Amino acid sequence: MRRFILFVDVFILWLLLTRTFNYQSLIVGSCVSVIVALIFGKVFSQKPLKWFEPQRYFWLICYFPFFAWECIKANLDVTYRVLHPKMPIEPGIVKVKTKLKSGIGRTILANSITMTPGTLSVDIKDEYLYIHWIKVEAQDVETATQIIVRKFEGLLIKIFE
Repeated sequence: MRRFILFVDVFILWLLLTRTFNYQSLIVGSCVSVIVALIFGKVFSQKPLKWFEPQRYFWLICYFPFFAWECIKANLDVTYRVLHPKMPIEPGIVKVKTKLKSGIGRTILANSITMTPGTLSVDIKDEYLYIHWIKVEAQDVETATQIIVRKFEGLLIKIFE
């Protein structure tokens, strides 16, 4: 079942990227999709049927503008710190905790944190992430989690859990 769902996903992605519906493109796309499904089918998803739930796609679409807004705010913050004469930074690595259980959810969370300027995901160990932060505002796990993780986590739970 996982391989079939991966095949469908990859084939739809192929159609969206090529935007051609001639028979050569469809044959190549289906061959590529079969190869990808055979190679990566076992590691694709533990619960592939959850991707047929339409509300997940709604929350995924909502995540993009939210993430863009967080990136804009972080860019402005880092710009301020770089241009400030005293350069107010206090870099350090903090430990934060996530409620996400799935590996893909944790990976997307870590990537979202990394793509937001001023933070960088260093490691993931079980439910803990280690984040390099340009200005450490809190060193305890709960407060750092509240500041860094919770803003992304709410939507990611609706998408991946």
